[in-house]
Amino acid sequence: MAKKNGNMAEEPLEKQLWKTADKLRKNIDAAEYKHIALGLIFLKYISDAFEELYAKLKAEEANGADPEDIDEYKAENVFFVPKEARWEYLKSQAKQPTIGKTVDAAMDAIEKENSSLKGVLPKVFARQNLDPTSLGELIDLIGNIALGDAKARSADVLGHVFEYFLGEFALAEGKKGGQFYTPRSVVELLVEMLEPYKGRVLDPCCGSGGMFVQSEKFVADHQGRVNDISIYGQESNQTTWRLCKMNLAIRGIDSSQVKWNNEGSFLNDAHKDLKADYIIANPPFNVSDWGGDLLRKDGRWQYGVPPTGNANFAWLQHFIYHLSPSGQAGVVLAKGALTSKTSGEGEIRKSLIEAGLVDCIVNLPAKLFLNTQIPAALWFLSRNRTNGKFRNRSEEILFIDARNLGHLINRRTRELSNGSENPEDNDIAKIANTYHNWRNPDGQYEDIPGFCASVSIERVKELDYVLTPGRYVGLPDEEDDFNFNERFIALKAEFEAQLKEEERLNKLIAESLSKITLKSE
Repeated sequence: MAKKNGNMAEEPLEKQLWKTADKLRKNIDAAEYKHIALGLIFLKYISDAFEELYAKLKAEEANGADPEDIDEYKAENVFFVPKEARWEYLKSQAKQPTIGKTVDAAMDAIEKENSSLKGVLPKVFARQNLDPTSLGELIDLIGNIALGDAKARSADVLGHVFEYFLGEFALAEGKKGGQFYTPRSVVELLVEMLEPYKGRVLDPCCGSGGMFVQSEKFVADHQGRVNDISIYGQESNQTTWRLCKMNLAIRGIDSSQVKWNNEGSFLNDAHKDLKADYIIANPPFNVSDWGGDLLRKDGRWQYGVPPTGNANFAWLQHFIYHLSPSGQAGVVLAKGALTSKTSGEGEIRKSLIEAGLVDCIVNLPAKLFLNTQIPAALWFLSRNRTNGKFRNRSEEILFIDARNLGHLINRRTRELSNGSENPEDNDIAKIANTYHNWRNPDGQYEDIPGFCASVSIERVKELDYVLTPGRYVGLPDEEDDFNFNERFIALKAEFEAQLKEEERLNKLIAESLSKITLKSE
């Protein structure tokens, strides 16, 4: 537990670390500094894991073990760390003016010994705008994380700190930060609703890997076997891809199938033949420059050719193309995709609904996302809504209007709560449980006015295939009891009173002005 500061309440370790690390960045932009801080946290993690196995091998030298044999580490899925890159050595050099070059050299040495990290680690520590003294202090600060020998504890604590720093850097960067980081509460909601216990998980626009981390955490929290999940991803931004590879490696998650190319998933699909059991994704909203003019006859457009000026329905069909026969997807899209009829989007949406692919739509609160104020919604898609795992929902769609949930964490940003055992106070549990109760054969589901409604496809057809939850869930019960006449009379009386008050104040102002005029004469 973090130390108390006078009478201040105890702060979590990661929050204290962030405050101190942020002070050390001085004149460096958060976008640049994140690679420095996160790179060092990653280096500390792999060094801790190496040192633990090194000590074990050292103790077994008499039995033929070799602590300097790289194959010993490969056999245990531990990264080999050369002498000049080990944390104790870096710490011993932390006060030297050349510490930046030393850390860059350490990153190079680690990449040479570990092919899976080739091109991943940051070499940004010798830059002129990074004060060597501040870098040394940051090394000392991170060196105090996860004290102790246990690799599991080290991975857990350092992984948690890494994730927290990712979020804080995304907040600090604002709009640019949202390009690599999906807010944690949104990721948790997607994962809680989909329940990816077992199978292949794909994110074709994976950012810094939050969807994968949360999927593995979900399995672990529910006492499943983490090895039952296989991770597949793609990212077009190389810098973000590097963050993703480090984010996964720090938790021991196999990232060999997380690919980078600068063309992106539409023009250069890295997993062309993959059929995933789960797709969890937050693609960029309303992208106009996505290469649609080059893909007019692409085989993925089974439900209509998406417009060249907006990628929303291209993403949806890309996801559906990659789903296995019983696969499910949970994705974030701009809210406009629920109603748009321009450039054939309405016809594509109609085709998806009539094909029985749309399972659930969740209207999200405003201000959840760091990089956009565009309203967003979650789409849950399912290839087989008649299968035995859940009840047959093929003739209906669940609509959830969650716009009134969540709380502000600052003036610009809202998040969904996930800390209370009471589902009514836990936004994520409230939404996820509603979905589970609706789709499970033994679920206790009922419509709640103003929040959720199970609606027939026929009713959706009557409303011209519009998928906005507000059209279907109605008003909350308390608003149904609204007495218009009483409210109108009360508002009219309040308005008349305000007019009288305005008249009184105007007279006072006029009198005061006349007195000033008389005095000046």
